[in-house]
Amino acid sequence: MRDRRPPERLGEILLKHTSLKPEQLEIALQEQRDRGGLLGEILLKNNFILPHEIMKALCIQLGMNFVDDLKANDIDPNLVTSLPINYAKTKEVIPLYKTVDAMGEIMTIAVSDPFNPTISEDLQALTGFRIKTVVSTPIRIQDAINRVYERSTAKIVGDIEGEFAEEDYDLEGPIDILEATEDDAPVIKFVNSLLFRAIKEKASDIHIEPFEKEFVVRFRIDGVLYDIIRQPKRAHAAISSRIKVMGQLDIAEKRLPQDGRIKIKLAGKDVDIRLSTVPTTHGERVVMRILEQSGTPLELTKCGFSPRSADIIEKMIFRKYGIILVTGPTGSGKSTTLSSCLVKLNSPERNIMTVEDPVEYQIQGINQVQVNNKIGLTFAGALRSFLRQNPDVIMVGEIRDKETAEIAINASLTGHLVLSTLHTNDAAGSTTRLVDMGVEPFLIASSLLGVIAQRLIRRVCVKCRAPHTPSDFELIEMGMREPPIGSQFFRAVGCPSCSNSGYSGRTVIHELMMVDDHMKSLIVRNVDAGVLKKAAIERGMITLREDGIAKVLQGITTIDELFRATHAEDVG
Repeated sequence: MRDRRPPERLGEILLKHTSLKPEQLEIALQEQRDRGGLLGEILLKNNFILPHEIMKALCIQLGMNFVDDLKANDIDPNLVTSLPINYAKTKEVIPLYKTVDAMGEIMTIAVSDPFNPTISEDLQALTGFRIKTVVSTPIRIQDAINRVYERSTAKIVGDIEGEFAEEDYDLEGPIDILEATEDDAPVIKFVNSLLFRAIKEKASDIHIEPFEKEFVVRFRIDGVLYDIIRQPKRAHAAISSRIKVMGQLDIAEKRLPQDGRIKIKLAGKDVDIRLSTVPTTHGERVVMRILEQSGTPLELTKCGFSPRSADIIEKMIFRKYGIILVTGPTGSGKSTTLSSCLVKLNSPERNIMTVEDPVEYQIQGINQVQVNNKIGLTFAGALRSFLRQNPDVIMVGEIRDKETAEIAINASLTGHLVLSTLHTNDAAGSTTRLVDMGVEPFLIASSLLGVIAQRLIRRVCVKCRAPHTPSDFELIEMGMREPPIGSQFFRAVGCPSCSNSGYSGRTVIHELMMVDDHMKSLIVRNVDAGVLKKAAIERGMITLREDGIAKVLQGITTIDELFRATHAEDVG
């Protein structure tokens, strides 16, 4: 039966459960009668009581459980691994323990704001447990978060100084990181857990950065870096040495940059990791790029290309000869686009050969070569050899120099279809880049079929996105006076499923410049990129910014993300 007793007055509770004295309460009540205001604020202003005592009294008055002392050692570290630390800190929430009753499992959490129902809803959706809430102060919760999350990692690390020895590790074949046992050294368990977490959270890169007193581990997720772990500096040397051993680098050489590869297995799935080390003032900085070899390239429309552009690209890649370029900055999805094109072209009657650095997607039926500069296997060298292998289609991972560019263009002029990538900001800039390398404009005009420029932008999380009314400034920046009829704008909010970033996954924005006779004449005259871009727009090219605006109007991304990924001049 529900308790219908009237709630105790706040003053009475404060006297009973805190250090407040009756005369202090009387002074505060008199001030409240004279000037108005909240009793709690008056007590705090006069230093009669501490903030956590006010919160405790309010919880008693409202029938809520208040926990004044969150002991990190009593908190289950296995529960916190299911909750991203960014979300925990932002929402000021931490899981405490799990219990079971007749109706199932219950997770008890501590929050600083018991009146925010979304926290319980988020955690129930994330964990599947029923949620029970207790209240604590923001300071206690933040301190517990720091201690428990550090302990969940530190228990793996331990005190690993001096425990590293090269002969302890078996380097024969890929290592399955889920097979680590309790007998493995702490450094092995730490590195394995780091790799497992990065792959689980779909990070593309792991950065390990040493500083004066600590080292920081950061993950790049959806193109943005996030701080993950901070650890004492003494552990850094052993961890970097372990990673270098896995990548078969020289652990004694700490003065020069080194590059390597690590092959691991995660639950039977092959994962290739590109490893780079650079010496800094405080130690070696390690960066690992994660490449899942079992990944299969998506169809162009699923990558984010519009049906119109996908149709044009598919017609272009079935031409018998010529060169097609995909441009954009590092990490803009160029290799994925090219691999999607190769999957379309892949058939028994075509001899398709690729040279890549590294091979990101392994495609059955296609001959793929990986660059190895240590033995002189460069893009240009491999490409020159390909021409003696009677290929129909050649894919060059990247055109970096004049030699590679000239071989690729000559191959495209002698009956081969060549696909490649180039580092430029937009489609029109590709011809200028090739001319800067030393390629003659008439060769570019004769061979170039089209250029795809692309970037990756983050998709707004569909689980937590909220409607957004664009400001006048935002509309002007997008070239509008008012929102189009039927459009719906969203803003990023943040929830556990997106690690409180507000975004989940990425998609492509692109521009497609086709090279017709008029464009060829401009290229031969070596006009600047601005003139070339204007001519392409007049012929119907949709710019990067315009494609991004279309994705904002479709509710795929946000205005903030559009502005982050593109510039106003991208409109043309």
